[in-house]
Amino acid sequence: MKNCFCGSDEPFSRCCGQAIKGTVPSESAEKLMRSRYSAYVMAAVDYLIATTHVSRRARLVQKEIEQWAKTNNWQRLEIIYADTYSVEFKAHFRDRSGKKQIHHEKSAFVFEQGRWYYLDGEFEDL
Repeated sequence: MKNCFCGSDEPFSRCCGQAIKGTVPSESAEKLMRSRYSAYVMAAVDYLIATTHVSRRARLVQKEIEQWAKTNNWQRLEIIYADTYSVEFKAHFRDRSGKKQIHHEKSAFVFEQGRWYYLDGEFEDL
């Protein structure tokens, strides 16, 4: 059985798959970040929108998220730093032309009504 896309040693079905299916909510900002990365790999757009804080959802465009998820070949997730409410990470991928890319972000999260939500991120130029 293949390990989860997020880089854990667990199978997808026992790791991020549970969060994406809605059976087990993410228990920390880092785990939500990992599940969102896996959601990009799977193009699970509804999950990406649902785990974005309600105050930020109006600016989301479902077709753009889907296109971003599907046109890139996601290679691996690298967690640089994580604390209670923030995660710095690098998402390694190949764009549609096959060129290696790195999305480097410092993400902020909030915990409301028993669930974690992605709030926003600062993007790093590499």
